[in-house]
Amino acid sequence: MAYHQSGYPHQNQQYGSAPPSYGYGNPGQGPGQPPYGYPPQQHLPPGCPPGMDPTIFYWFQSVDQDRSGKISAAELRTALMNNKMKQFNHETCRLMIGMFDKDRDGCIDIHEFAALWKYIQDWRQCFDSFDTDRSGNIDASELSRAFSTFGYRLSMNFCNEIVRRFDRTSMNTIDFDDFIQVCVMLRMLTDKFREKDRNQSGHIQLRYEEFLEMVLDNTLNIV
Repeated sequence: MAYHQSGYPHQNQQYGSAPPSYGYGNPGQGPGQPPYGYPPQQHLPPGCPPGMDPTIFYWFQSVDQDRSGKISAAELRTALMNNKMKQFNHETCRLMIGMFDKDRDGCIDIHEFAALWKYIQDWRQCFDSFDTDRSGNIDASELSRAFSTFGYRLSMNFCNEIVRRFDRTSMNTIDFDDFIQVCVMLRMLTDKFREKDRNQSGHIQLRYEEFLEMVLDNTLNIV
């Protein structure tokens, strides 16, 4: 296996301060439609932390269904829609919660939610830039270009296999939420590989249990 840099999109992209017309929306509403009496931006909602975008705070309040002050993966899923106006898959929500959950309690607070919000917007810009035919999904050829841009040297056969495994509609494509899941998993596994590849040769030798530990660490540490 050969690789270069991480699979995350570039971190210097600019984010909008208001929710875009994709990604967020309660079931039964159009994408990006603020739920239940969206307040004007100029009025700071009660309880909104200083410096917090009121839009993000209001979305957090609407997603925090049990009013615990934190959001679980299940609650997050009710607020996220992919290009097909379907809720994000469970695994993508679980992965993203795990990435931003600093105290490892399985939930994220308002500040972690704000960071996740920006992260998803960044991924959406990334996804759209590789969806060259504007189909709303990504095929193996577009995925290969994405991987190459991220710095990975991966074969077309591998990209076809990724699409085959994540294709939920038998269209030989993957949706936005699955694209996030694929790239996050690739980044995590690459980081684990790099830990063993001390001379950066692109080759490592592993005992069987070391391989199992790498897989388990990627699977279980994101809660």
